[in-house]
Amino acid sequence: MKVPLTPCTENYAAIDPKARFRTRMRHFGVHQSSFLPHPCGAMLHLSSRILVAPLIFLPILLLADQVTLKNGDKISGEIIKKDGDKLTVKSEFLGEVTIPWAAVMSISSEQALAVVLPGDKTITGKVNTADGRVHIIAPAGEETVAVAEISAIRNPDEEKKFERLQRPGLLALWAGYFDLGLALARGNARATTLTTAFNASRVTRNDKTTLYFNELYSTATIDGKNAATADAIRGGLSYDRKLRSRLFVNVFNDYEKDRFQSLNLRFVLGGGLGYSVIKSDRTRLDILGGIDYNRSSFEALPTQSSAEAYFGDDWTYKLSGITALNQSFRIFPDITRSGEYRMNFDIGAATTLRKWLSWQLTASDRYLSDPVFGRKRNDVLLTTGLRVSFAR
Repeated sequence: MKVPLTPCTENYAAIDPKARFRTRMRHFGVHQSSFLPHPCGAMLHLSSRILVAPLIFLPILLLADQVTLKNGDKISGEIIKKDGDKLTVKSEFLGEVTIPWAAVMSISSEQALAVVLPGDKTITGKVNTADGRVHIIAPAGEETVAVAEISAIRNPDEEKKFERLQRPGLLALWAGYFDLGLALARGNARATTLTTAFNASRVTRNDKTTLYFNELYSTATIDGKNAATADAIRGGLSYDRKLRSRLFVNVFNDYEKDRFQSLNLRFVLGGGLGYSVIKSDRTRLDILGGIDYNRSSFEALPTQSSAEAYFGDDWTYKLSGITALNQSFRIFPDITRSGEYRMNFDIGAATTLRKWLSWQLTASDRYLSDPVFGRKRNDVLLTTGLRVSFAR
């Protein structure tokens, strides 16, 4: 039985004589892999894709929050938070986008958002904008406010984080890491070096508490004689309390022992002020200054006590999504003995291998302008190894 040609196949065959043959063969049920795709089939497939594509993304668009900017641009995604003068939106294609709040003309949410108004009044509900005002549709009723009256916005996840920070327990919110490095040499010489470090911080909305500890111990055996080649311990704690958005009080207590500086124990207690010069998701730079009390005990020398001034900086920078840099510097001019001073400098990098595991590289320098006779002014420590992170 002869199958009639469709208008499409007739037009296609009329254009190309070879195509007429291939078309006739298909009508008789003959298929060959080398034949070109049928134009009508291609057109049908293309048309289907054009029609189906909007249907695929339609549910995403309907369920997405929307932010309209004053220049007419629209961003669809999930509203994360408004913190200060910045609005953070997570777009499926652009990732997290930070927008100046002053550039926002209107917002609309499909999820319930916690909206903070003047007086720390919080209303939770869906949000939309009409006639230049924000309408919050809450279970208890609708409330309308001006855009300028909104001090903060948080999605459900951010609201949980915020509530957790309000009244945290003493053992809650701790996060930190433990570093371990080990080096061995066997052969004509036997040497063993062990480095450990511990750092834990508890950060709330108003303060930060940090505990830290570092140890280096190394031994070597040469010609049958074993001796320690390095033995140093450093540790302490610090506490920062926020006074303003960028201004904070800083209090610290440091301890240090270094056998090869002939230092039995250094005890330092001090405090001052700090200011966050840069404070962003990627970079933070704090400068600090104040005064402290230093009591140092050296071998074969009387215990020394002195007043010191101090100033320096703390800097962190996210180099990439998996690598972060950190640096800390302090200089301590001696007020009691004019002209003497000491310096602490630390810098390090850590690259994430797993969520809880990183590889770290750290350099540390301790400088003393007037060391014990026969000792050098600088003690430099370079370590690398694994870092295990934790959070509570």
